[in-house]
Amino acid sequence: MEDRIKELTDELLIGAYDLHVHTSPSVFPREQDGFQLIREADAAGMAGVMLKSHYESTALRASLINQYSGCKAKAYGGLALNWPVGGLNIYAVSNALRAGAKIIWMPTRDSANSLCYGDMEGDFFSRKGITLQKEDGSLKDEVYEIMDAVKHSGAALATGHLSPKESVLLCRVGRSRGTRMILTHPEFPRTYLEPAVQLELAKLGVLVEKNWLNIMQGRVTAAQMAATIRLLGPGQVYIATDRGQKGHPTPVSEYRRFVCALLQEGLTKDELMNATHDVPRAIVDGG
Repeated sequence: MEDRIKELTDELLIGAYDLHVHTSPSVFPREQDGFQLIREADAAGMAGVMLKSHYESTALRASLINQYSGCKAKAYGGLALNWPVGGLNIYAVSNALRAGAKIIWMPTRDSANSLCYGDMEGDFFSRKGITLQKEDGSLKDEVYEIMDAVKHSGAALATGHLSPKESVLLCRVGRSRGTRMILTHPEFPRTYLEPAVQLELAKLGVLVEKNWLNIMQGRVTAAQMAATIRLLGPGQVYIATDRGQKGHPTPVSEYRRFVCALLQEGLTKDELMNATHDVPRAIVDGG
């Protein structure tokens, strides 16, 4: 059985995507730079990786990697709407999308929700938290502008570190406007959403991201993660690592562990092919 799981894991990595990886250059310590990551991903046969930075667009960085890496595996970029890019800044969004960004993340470290829990490791400035809502609870005008820009570009809009309430509201409104929506790491304590709520959003067409980091931090077990993936069903879930932090295993090695763990929990090759290949490929292909 162990040999078969290892064989299946190797097969599933070929053509797979990890759409949540942190690399240098960064103001936070990272284990690999983008070239090191793409070469390791390419050696494993992976199709692509998404470079995530909390404080700047990675779209042009990804383009440079693809131009000079000599790899078949592709790097993709995005933008997180934290204070260094102006927060809910439609101009930063438009620029990133023009540069090829595939995912726009709502505020992460700088969201009001995240800051309610205190600074995250490495935070280096004091700031007021960013919220999507007006005093009456409705979404700010700039949020609608961002939704529409993302929709027209074919990219996807992700919830970042918003509160559960904001995430649900954003996803519902985004889907009603035809924007492709991603619910990010709902097992992360700062952004936790019950599986039943995840399912409600998935039924609206929201894509749900599952992260290995949350398992490694003891926030959820592999068995619980596998059960939720099966609950949400094919076409609505993709797996990613949220790895790259300095002093920890590389994202590609962690992706392998994630796939192996889910196979051990009983997910089938077809179920995992959907979560490792089909759904993430649709995100980066814009379809």
